Amino acid sequence: MANFTIADIKALREQLGTGMVDTKKALEEADGDVEKAVEILRLKGAKGNAKRADRSTSEGLVTAREQDGAVTLLELACETDFVAKNERFIALADKVVEAAAAASADSAEAALAAPAGDQTVAELISDEAAIIGEKVELRRVRTLTGEHFSVYLHKTSKDLPPQIGVVVAYTGENAEAARSIAQHVSFANPSYLAREDVPEADVEKEREIVTEISRNEGKPEAALPKIVEGRVNAFFKQVVLLDQDYAKDNKVSVAQVAKDAGITITDFARFKVGA
Repeated sequence: MANFTIADIKALREQLGTGMVDTKKALEEADGDVEKAVEILRLKGAKGNAKRADRSTSEGLVTAREQDGAVTLLELACETDFVAKNERFIALADKVVEAAAAASADSAEAALAAPAGDQTVAELISDEAAIIGEKVELRRVRTLTGEHFSVYLHKTSKDLPPQIGVVVAYTGENAEAARSIAQHVSFANPSYLAREDVPEADVEKEREIVTEISRNEGKPEAALPKIVEGRVNAFFKQVVLLDQDYAKDNKVSVAQVAKDAGITITDFARFKVGA
């Protein structure tokens, strides 16, 4: 009879985030030796990493780290919510964001190449994925620089780690207002900071679409320019942070809220797991 109990299986599974069957088999093969079982699971997992390459990673977490006048925001993805809330996966995310921040990585590719101890972040993730038994993917990384930052990590479920992460870079001293705007970004999901950041090709495409819609609605030709510009402005209010109606008071824009608070938003980033 193997020298372990159901409680041992449960404890090891919670520690590693591995499946019940695989954990039980590893303990059986190791005759109850936990360290040996971990090594067995790691070797088995390494062989399985390639097989898992095409699997989807729709779960995971977002996390952030501030270092030397910059904040790094990243999304680390996995296959199931069971792994997403596992302590080993969360600890891996902490190591990855620390390494990415130290390297000032501004892309997943740069972060994967960053050193993490005596290996790269890519190697660290591969090793941990082998133990966890799921595909783990560093999906997105942004590093923002600025004078001050507000970091907002939002949990969409109390049982899971943060699923939405926002960083707002700003000048000025009103941290409370900056945090409120970060919360707005979490909810409203803008794509650009200011109108001038929207690619001109996107604006022209929107103008063409709303012009055609307006004509199809039978709007008078003489009134088209004003109608089209109004609809283009509505487009800006959807995608541009500073133009958006403030989530807590839709009678004012985010730009007005920032101005009244004496702050200037200089940059922002928003990640949502799986989006």
